[in-house]
Amino acid sequence: MNEWERMSRMAETYKKQYPVGTRVLLLHMGDDPRPIPPNTRGTVRTVDSLGTVHCSFDNGRQLGLVPGEDSFRKLTEQELAEEQGTTQNDDDMDEDNGPVMGM
Repeated sequence: MNEWERMSRMAETYKKQYPVGTRVLLLHMGDDPRPIPPNTRGTVRTVDSLGTVHCSFDNGRQLGLVPGEDSFRKLTEQELAEEQGTTQNDDDMDEDNGPVMGM
């Protein structure tokens, strides 16, 4: 498998893992000259053919997150419920909140 095929397969994996509208929490940015602060929440706009997860962040910024370079994760069901003003029991949480994408 060549590098393009590998990257294309990874991009498809990220598209399934982070569909449009998915809420994420940025844990840490890599070498960005104007990083978004840690613990900023955002919404996935798209995942491009290279696997970059493009987000609109709650602080008004838009930026692509690069798996392996930036550290981020999906919001948990409980965090989503809190955002919506409802609470949820730990027993109701979905196991598949996705792995933390990190450096």
